[in-house]
Amino acid sequence: MILDFFGAIGRAAREFLLGLGFAARMLWMIIRSSGSLLRRPRLVSDQIHFIGNYSLVIIAVSGLFVGFVLGLQGYYTLNKYGSEQALGLLVALSLTRELGPVVTALLFAGRAGTSLTAEIGLMKAGEQLSAMEMMAVDPLQRVIAPRFWAGIIAMPVLAAIFSAIGILGAYVVGVMLIGVDEGGFWSQMQAGVDVWKDIANGVLKSVVFGIAVTFVALFQGYEAKPTPEGVARATTRTVVIASLLVLGLDFLLTALMFS
Repeated sequence: MILDFFGAIGRAAREFLLGLGFAARMLWMIIRSSGSLLRRPRLVSDQIHFIGNYSLVIIAVSGLFVGFVLGLQGYYTLNKYGSEQALGLLVALSLTRELGPVVTALLFAGRAGTSLTAEIGLMKAGEQLSAMEMMAVDPLQRVIAPRFWAGIIAMPVLAAIFSAIGILGAYVVGVMLIGVDEGGFWSQMQAGVDVWKDIANGVLKSVVFGIAVTFVALFQGYEAKPTPEGVARATTRTVVIASLLVLGLDFLLTALMFS
């Protein structure tokens, strides 16, 4: 019984290390084959439209409602200490530092990540990737790399849109509905938010999250079993792994940036 238990642990550890090695090898091959995209930028721009534009609605609506909630909760908290004029600063720092990149990455994993995994998995199940190899076309260079870089580019833009719309949502609730002074709302935000310490660190977070989520989605689709059940399981793994990876990376990056 005990030997079976340790044997199961050993097999799980071996499979994890093998998967980690395959992932590192695939990431290196994607980066190595990305030079040709400079001659064909249309491949990347089409995928930016597919990944970013189709995710824009859920990002914008989610940012608006997150801003509404931050405006309400922030006002109720700051009003206890007579500091409701700092509502704009509280909302801006919360969105640019944490909520903007993190929530955008989680939504991106659920919307674009699953779409990428399903697309690549179905291409593998339909033997389209094998057909490319038979025609001397590298599927990593033609299919995977454009989607990888498109996800990295789209993520910071979506995170910025999320934060901007969230600030506008907090303005609607705090200033227009509750009655916080408009000048104090914007002036404290302008004085307290630092471009490099707050906004730039948030952009860096979103870039890292874009790399993590996009690569997990592409790797799961590329390594999925070519069956409907295999594609479904790969799509589920994409959401789970990408979400946990985003939260773990957020803790590490926050500890490094704001320690």
